[in-house]
Amino acid sequence: MARARLASLQSPPSWIRPQLAQLVTEAPSGREWLHEIKYDGYRLHARLDRGKVQLLTRKGLDWTHKYPGTAATLAGLKVSNAYIDGELCAVRPDGTTSFSGMQAASDSGGAGLVYFAFDLLFIDGDSVAELPLIERKARLEEMLAGAPPAIRYSDHVVGDGPRFRAAACKAKAEGVVSKRVDATYAPDNRGLWRKSKCLNREEFVIVGWSDPEGSRPYIGALLLGYYTDAGRLIYAGRAGGGISEVELRRLHAKLTPLAIRTMSLPAPPPRSNRFGSPLNLARVHWVRPELVCEVTFLSWTDDGLLRQVTYQGLREDKSASEVRRPQVPAR
Repeated sequence: MARARLASLQSPPSWIRPQLAQLVTEAPSGREWLHEIKYDGYRLHARLDRGKVQLLTRKGLDWTHKYPGTAATLAGLKVSNAYIDGELCAVRPDGTTSFSGMQAASDSGGAGLVYFAFDLLFIDGDSVAELPLIERKARLEEMLAGAPPAIRYSDHVVGDGPRFRAAACKAKAEGVVSKRVDATYAPDNRGLWRKSKCLNREEFVIVGWSDPEGSRPYIGALLLGYYTDAGRLIYAGRAGGGISEVELRRLHAKLTPLAIRTMSLPAPPPRSNRFGSPLNLARVHWVRPELVCEVTFLSWTDDGLLRQVTYQGLREDKSASEVRRPQVPAR
């Protein structure tokens, strides 16, 4: 009994580097893989220690102050201490998650958000990160039994990944994350977890904005880029659709202090292309490449530009220097 009480007093690690996922085109098959819905929110670790909760980003930043309601709900779980991996999301009426809804809720203090817990690394004084994933998830599901609706266990299916992904895409999910059932938690590893998306959806660095036209206020379109591994900033195209007037005003307020006279791109963007309206460089405002946004798009053109781009929101949990164009294996 004394040993059990002593164990329960041991605190979780202050931060654990998150396990990462490799981007693939299809969910793997076979009983050695389990498959979960890919959520569209902020990846956050929840660190619980005797009533105190911290919400930590993938870089270890403490965002507890941004989501006090979620922290308070997690503090009510019947556990001495724990370290949980999960995603904080806004949920639409149809059950799908919404990143734009997540941003709107974040601006108002995080009311109505749901924390989807998908992994457990520490509980009641014991590290469980070395256990097989299927055992960690069983412990997590048991721990969350009876939890309020704002904290949900991320369920899964084992095997038949392609069929699961097809059903997830039909239900308008963002995609699927497939994980080895027998693997330990491996920070930074990109092979034991694999993500396959239903939409072309990526993050890009904002390198400037164009003047609005007609009745549209504040911003015409965002100019986007990404970094090569050598640190070269490459132009990727424009995003103008999907931005509400409220978001246009917010973006303008965030971008204006970043304005610079000389563009950060090594070469100017093309003034015209086959799939978009002409770009008047005289009406472009360049900014320091510090803000990251997420967009959906139809495809890449042969000359390396995005087609049919729709803005989804700013990614305040990602640094601009991390943004790369993903290399997805051919089918």
